[in-house]
Amino acid sequence: MTVLRPHAEDQYADELEMLAKSDDRPRPPGWKLSPWAVTTYLLGDGDQITPKYIGPRRIVEVAVATLATDRALLLLGVPGTAKTWLSEHLAAAISGDSTLLVQGTAGTAEEAIRYGWNYARLLAEGPSRDALTPSPVMRAMAEGRLARVEELTRMPSDVQDALITVLSEKTLPIPELNEEVQAARGFNVIATANDRDRGVNELSSALRRRFNTVVLPVPASAEEEIDIVARRVAQLGRSLELPVAATGLDEIRRVVTIFRELRSGTTADGRTTVKSPSGTLSTAEAISVVTNGIALAAHFGDGVLRAGDVAAGIVGAVIQDPVSDRVVWHEYLETVVRERLDWRDFYRACRDVS
Repeated sequence: MTVLRPHAEDQYADELEMLAKSDDRPRPPGWKLSPWAVTTYLLGDGDQITPKYIGPRRIVEVAVATLATDRALLLLGVPGTAKTWLSEHLAAAISGDSTLLVQGTAGTAEEAIRYGWNYARLLAEGPSRDALTPSPVMRAMAEGRLARVEELTRMPSDVQDALITVLSEKTLPIPELNEEVQAARGFNVIATANDRDRGVNELSSALRRRFNTVVLPVPASAEEEIDIVARRVAQLGRSLELPVAATGLDEIRRVVTIFRELRSGTTADGRTTVKSPSGTLSTAEAISVVTNGIALAAHFGDGVLRAGDVAAGIVGAVIQDPVSDRVVWHEYLETVVRERLDWRDFYRACRDVS
């Protein structure tokens, strides 16, 4: 493929086709795969199906089971817990289409949830179905597919509440035409939200009641997070055609260790308390730091991922506030990193870029 980032249903088309052929379990109306096969697609089978999400199996089962009912699904978690990634793959496996997406922002208008108008046709012909521009949610209702709403809490509250009728009545009224769109079987909504970012608008109780909420946790252990970062870095490297950097796992382990210690406020051995910076230091940011380091090693180094290749990325991720975070980072560097004898190369690299 020539596209930079294929949609999940395109990138993993072979796996989805393989599962569909062998899937003899009951499928809910409108689903491409059974709930069991969707879960296998997401978690992998240890053989030909690669894992897309690494985490508790029960969380995935609850999410898939929710979408098999008439309840919408809200994936809630701190930034970097793979909410968007999971919602995309759920839509790809269930509907075969992950592109019916509404991206929530402070400027998202109600038309993004309901519908808009082609004003040239509206002025020429008056209100009609041909002049109407359907939203991704409206298209999903008509076609019996899953609609994705990203960063739901970033939308203004009145725009959020446009979903209430859609979720409760499974109907989208079009008063200008004295018509409505009724949801075909297979329709549902997956929304993502977090309560850690700035600019968050609380969900109304009426809207929250219409979702089943699944909270995605941060990786439980360092080894689990290292595995996630290593897998995603390898996938991104293949997609971007980056050369494979040698000894990358050692640097991944360092990046993950630093992020986990600064997030938790204590070192891995529990002996030293450290201050936490203002940023989230999520798994997604760790993936970005390592990927950038591989690019540096490949294009400006000897092809071996070293401490100097990830140092600048770590400093940039940690120091979000140039005043308070810089103090936190220097204190961590001098009291923790400096004392680790096998981290001397990393300490020098961070001092150079700090």
